[in-house]
Order: sequence, then C-alpha cells, then structure tokens
Amino acid sequence: MSENDVEPDVEQIVEGGAEPGQEEAMEASLTSPARLTAYLRRGGVIVPILTTVIAFLAAGVVVLLTGHNPLSTYSAIFKGTGLNWLFPWVGGSERATAALELQQTLIQTTALILVGLAVAFAFRAGLFNIGGQGQYTMGAIVAVWVGSSLSGLPAILHIILAIALAALAGALWAGIAGLLKATVGVHEVISTIMLNWIAIWLGVYLFQLGGPLQDPAQSSVPVSKAVLASAKLPVFWGSAQLQGLDIGIFIALAAVVVFGVIINRTRLGYEVRAVGFNPDAASYAGMNVGRNYIRVMLICGAFAGVGAAMDILGWKFSLFTNDIQTSQIGFLGIAVALLGRNTAGGTVAAALLFGALLTGTSQRNLDSTVFDPNLAQYLTFMIQGLIVLLVSTDVIALRVLKGGRGIAVGLRRKPRDPQPAGTEGSGA
Repeated sequence: MSENDVEPDVEQIVEGGAEPGQEEAMEASLTSPARLTAYLRRGGVIVPILTTVIAFLAAGVVVLLTGHNPLSTYSAIFKGTGLNWLFPWVGGSERATAALELQQTLIQTTALILVGLAVAFAFRAGLFNIGGQGQYTMGAIVAVWVGSSLSGLPAILHIILAIALAALAGALWAGIAGLLKATVGVHEVISTIMLNWIAIWLGVYLFQLGGPLQDPAQSSVPVSKAVLASAKLPVFWGSAQLQGLDIGIFIALAAVVVFGVIINRTRLGYEVRAVGFNPDAASYAGMNVGRNYIRVMLICGAFAGVGAAMDILGWKFSLFTNDIQTSQIGFLGIAVALLGRNTAGGTVAAALLFGALLTGTSQRNLDSTVFDPNLAQYLTFMIQGLIVLLVSTDVIALRVLKGGRGIAVGLRRKPRDPQPAGTEGSGA
C-alpha cells in the first residue's frame, strides 16, 4: 500500500470529488482530527488569515465597549511586542527599547512553538492531545530539579542532560495516554485532561511549603531551588541580567525541522498520517495502530517537555507553585496548532503571533495610559478562544455547504420510470 492509497479519501472529501453516498461512507471511516485537518488544508493560508482578522475585529469590538479606541490599543500592543524594531526608520532609544521587547516576544514564542508542535503532531496522527499542559509541567519539574542539582558538571553537559531528561519526562507522561488508548481504548481527550491535573497537583505538592523539592533557603516561599549557572542557556542577543534572548529559539526551530522531516520524509511519519486518516485501512495494510498511538504520544510529550526546559533554563530559573497552577501554555498550544494548520511553518507563525500578544499585553510593555494592562492581558485568551471557535465554525460551515450540495445533486437526478402494471414477471 502506497501513500497515495491512504490519502485520496481525505482529498476527495475536501475537494468534493466523491459522490454524496460515497462521500458519507468515506467520511465516516476517518478520524475527527483527520477531517479537521483536511478542512483546514482546503483553505490554504486564507483560512488562518481570515480567522485571525475576524478574531481581532471581534476583540476590537470588546475594546470599544470598554470606552477605548481599538486602533490606539492595537497600536500600543504592537509597539509593546518590539516588532517595530524590524522597521529601519525606528532608531535611537525607541529602537533600543524595541529590541528588549522583541527579545521577550521571541522568548515567549520559543516554548509556544514546541507546545504547538506537541498538539500538531498528535492531530496529524488522528489524536487530540489536550495534555500539553501536563506534559509541559512534568518537563518543567524535571528541568528545574536537574538544573538546580548536579553542581560541578560542565555547562554543556548539564544543559543537555536537563533538556534530555525534561523531554523524557514529558514523553513518558504523554505515553501513558498513548498506552491507555492502544490497550484499552481510553479516549485520549479524557486521559490527557486527567493527566494534566495530576501533573499540576504533583508539582504543587513537590514545591509547596515543606515539600520534597522546595527551596530550603526560602522556607516561607513555595518555590523550587534556583537553576545553577552551569545549566542556564547562553544568551546571544541582549543582556543576561535583562532577560535577553537565549539559544532556546534555535532549539525550537531545530525541533520544527525534526517535525517536518518525521512527518514528510520517514516511514514513521507515513504510518502516523495513515493511521490518522483511517486507522482501519492502516491496520488492514499491516500497520500496528496501537504501537503508532504510543509512539505519537511519546513524541508529543517530548516536544512539550523540551518547551518547558527552554523556559526553565532560559529565563525562569525556578518554579513557583502559583506558576504551575496558573500557566496556560498547554491550551495556547492548541490554538497555535489549529491556527498553524498543524504544519511546521504554520506553527511557527502562529506561535509568533501569540508570543507577540503575550508580550504586547503585559504590564511591563503596554502603555497603561492607552489601555489597562490588567484588562489587555485577557485579550490574548479572548483571541485564543475566538480562533478555536472560528476554526470549528469553519468546519461546521463546510459540512453544511457540502450537505446542501448533496441535496441539490439529489434533486437534479431524474426519477426512475415506474414499470407498467402487469409487466412484472411477464415472460411467458
């Protein structure tokens, strides 16, 4: 069985090349993530662009209802992202400030890329990975533990070990959901949501006052030990004291390349996509569906774990219980993957958008005379929700249109002529 034997079903459904009856049979055999991916791919880059524009327009209406000017607000947010550093006419102190803010945007983008890949890879395999938050949390716990321990190790070895073990922790945590899916059929949405909460409260337990991994030097603060200097990622742009941009962005981009190569250039990627489109057909072709579910979730968890390591070793350097409980990066990763159409390049672009929003609406960067940063930070979550909603609405709209087209085709068909009475069975 070749790759073309698996994917035409999806292409026929997307392009409308199948007959209505055949189309229903094909679609029924596909996984929900496969149908969602197919619909997103049909619109190319137009769908995510229109989705983003509509989400920003809707958020602008909310800003207007609060008595503020949406254009002034968005202008201030854009300025707070530091993206104006890219304009050659920006100079002097404004350019220096923009450089600092752009460094913060790219720091936020780094982890969002990796968590977005964790969700996108699962989507390509026909799985809903809602557990990015738990996988990220487990990676963060291990990264801060390794990074704050093992003093005396050479810096490069300490960094590699912390990243590798964080990836392993995320992979094993996600692998639980894959194993449950493969062996007893537990739906990954249910298992990953449960694993999210287990990871969160495990982290709270470990770093709470008197917890096993709480910093003894700060007995009144629920926080981990600080990462040692030998485990901190080197900063290549800006000042390490001012939270400059570290090499984590290159690690994230390398992960994007790995994602693309696995999906498009390896046997594993072919099997993953085949199982995602139609697990029954993949199984008939001799592929081990259960084993692929496990492998996919292991890879997803590894991506999320590396994302956590980039945050811990790059700029956080410690882990507070409040951070564990309030972090939303796993859920932002879902919006990143959907907006990026579950592709490598799209995920990078979507992560940059959300990283810019997080930075531009922060109290540190947004001009409070234009819009209250305490309110502006919720615009990111509002836009996130609107994007997910609009992507889902797009799927629903396409299904309605396809249904209407099927009805029209049925109405255009000529009815069969009835047989004259008494002709049935007459042959004597």
